[in-house]
Amino acid sequence: MTPKNAASELTLFTSTAESFLRRDMPLSRVRDLHAEGISFTAEWWRHAAELGWASLLVPDTLGGANLSGDGVKDLALLATLTGRTVAPGPLHPVNVVLAGLCDAADAYRHSALIEALVAGEVVASWAVYEPAGASWSPLNPTVSATRVGTRYRIDGVKDRVEAADNSALLLVVTNCQGAPQQFLVPTDAPGVTVQSQRSIDLVKSYARVHFEGVEVDADNAVGTVEQTTAMIARQSQIAVVLQCAEMVGILDTVLGFTIEWARDRHTFGRPLASYQALKHQFADMKIWLEACNATTAAAVAAVGARAIVADTAVSVAKSYVAEQAPKIIQQCIQLHGGIGVTWEHDLHLYLRRVTLYRSMFGTPEEHNQRVYRLAGVSEGAAR
Repeated sequence: MTPKNAASELTLFTSTAESFLRRDMPLSRVRDLHAEGISFTAEWWRHAAELGWASLLVPDTLGGANLSGDGVKDLALLATLTGRTVAPGPLHPVNVVLAGLCDAADAYRHSALIEALVAGEVVASWAVYEPAGASWSPLNPTVSATRVGTRYRIDGVKDRVEAADNSALLLVVTNCQGAPQQFLVPTDAPGVTVQSQRSIDLVKSYARVHFEGVEVDADNAVGTVEQTTAMIARQSQIAVVLQCAEMVGILDTVLGFTIEWARDRHTFGRPLASYQALKHQFADMKIWLEACNATTAAAVAAVGARAIVADTAVSVAKSYVAEQAPKIIQQCIQLHGGIGVTWEHDLHLYLRRVTLYRSMFGTPEEHNQRVYRLAGVSEGAAR
């Protein structure tokens, strides 16, 4: 595909996704889903998958396709668009699972599942968090996988599993003979119990999943023990850059309609936006937004290129974006005055989403510490 054709294909993909979100998932629909107690419908996700939402990280040999030559960049663009309407759906967990499946040395064994995920016929989620601690430590699972003859027995509890109640399969991070290993576990397998958890977000659902003597075949293992650490690192990178990209979309939208509000709202015969003090606030928020955009773009580029600095770039982005996003939206709420804190106004939908993402897959504080550790490792290696 020539660069010109790739650009036109990407433009078409973007406009199609925007039209789909405006038509099928406006903010009013998000509120309706919340009122109905539904996260998303299977039909809606199948339509999204038909538009290529689950194919961007999958190589063409396994039935996937991207548009720009960089599937991570295309997926991050899509996440930015979904942030504009705080859309529901398993975009993040499905693509994180696909990143693991496609990176596995034995990916061909899971080709049928990959095809079903790309088509939207099946939803899967990544079971990585555990209730034992609040910190983000994906390489230290307590859920165990024990060899029993030709099968594996899985025991333990996973926590904060996104869309678990809508998922047919979970990619579970386990401790297998002292090393991390991932297994595909059907949610309807004997011994699996899915318990819904409350979420601050209106339509992002999470669950605690109990595994009690759950047996799976050896073929359900994803990747080798030797490559699992690198696979989990890659999946973590994808999860975090999708969060950051979506938060950038949220911030751009919220700041945009707050500026319009200040232009339309008059006091003492003048638009609010004409006051110097408010101009300075808007200028500051615009600078912060552009910095969020820049750090996210750098992380997306590093992850897409599988660069050696990808871990650092991702942590820098999460640390900065997740720290600034709630502050910017809180300031926008203040600029709206009393209406900004009401249930009727949409501002809180955006605030809920960024507050949720601030805590998931590592807080800014945890990523600050990670950047420090990675810098120490790099400095030591340079010496």
